[in-house]
Amino acid sequence: MQIEETALPGVLILTPRRFGDARGWFSESWNRKTLRAAGLDLPEFVQDNHSLSARVGTLRGLHYQSPPHAQGKLVRCGRGRLLDVAVDVRRGSPTYGQSVSEELSAENGRQLWIPAGFLHGFVTREPDTEIIYKCTDHYAPECDGAVHFASVGVDWGFKMSDIQLSDKDSAAPTLADWTSPFTWEPA
Repeated sequence: MQIEETALPGVLILTPRRFGDARGWFSESWNRKTLRAAGLDLPEFVQDNHSLSARVGTLRGLHYQSPPHAQGKLVRCGRGRLLDVAVDVRRGSPTYGQSVSEELSAENGRQLWIPAGFLHGFVTREPDTEIIYKCTDHYAPECDGAVHFASVGVDWGFKMSDIQLSDKDSAAPTLADWTSPFTWEPA
């Protein structure tokens, strides 16, 4: 497993090895023992999610789940291609409001580890794109929230008129009008 740091401390890119032959390939996308041996001890995952977005330009996010049910997520693309985004929203963090974006695709096999305390969102770049992610806490509707995608300075690669949003994401508050429930704790 290749592990790369990003510009945001704690957000990582994990790229599993693929073993291929004439039939295709095999990849071990998650192995706690392998990651611990590499010095990475991620929290326990308790829930897997899988969604399909039919249209190019479908944007989901920026989502979070607040304490006491804050979620870390290990995100990958099962089919198609997407731009995955993490935004640091831990009050007091030296990187508060900064983002990292990474293209995840079925072809490149990359995964993005997004710890609790970060907003998460993605936009699809191919039709019928599937996103698969592991979560460190169960879904809790009372802790579910969103921040408007256009308020964090990310270049999503689409004109506003070409983006498809849910009503929830369209009505989300801007980062400037939102109070984060997360606090940065220095290491």
